[in-house]
Amino acid sequence: MSLNAYKDASQKTEKPQQTEYRLFVEVTRELMAVAELAKLDSRLHEALHWNRRMWSTFATDCAIEGNKLPKMLRAQIISLSIWVGKYSSQVIHDGEDIQALIDVNKAVMEGLAMQEQNAAQNEARNQTQNQQKVVNQSPPTSTSIEV
Repeated sequence: MSLNAYKDASQKTEKPQQTEYRLFVEVTRELMAVAELAKLDSRLHEALHWNRRMWSTFATDCAIEGNKLPKMLRAQIISLSIWVGKYSSQVIHDGEDIQALIDVNKAVMEGLAMQEQNAAQNEARNQTQNQQKVVNQSPPTSTSIEV
């Protein structure tokens, strides 16, 4: 019960980038766990399918008119999604190495982490600037009234 409450709370307080990062971590961990399994192992197929679904979801989101990401980034995500789908099939049918999928996911995770770090630094800088403004606008600490 408490684990579910924690998950609910974390999902309500997470920023979208944090949720995306967490999903990438979970999917990539599973890909790494199944990397050495036989090509016919159902766990490998399930991990590849999960990875495809994740990328497909991101591509679908990028294709929506109201998406606020830059057009070039949206196009890159859609292209990566198409590549992930094709390459996943090659892993199963042609024996391609799953490591390429893991590497792509890790690269995206690094980008999301840098984005989060930059956002945190900007937020801290803004807070410092706002605090300085408040200090500069504070009334004087001593007042003198002449009678």
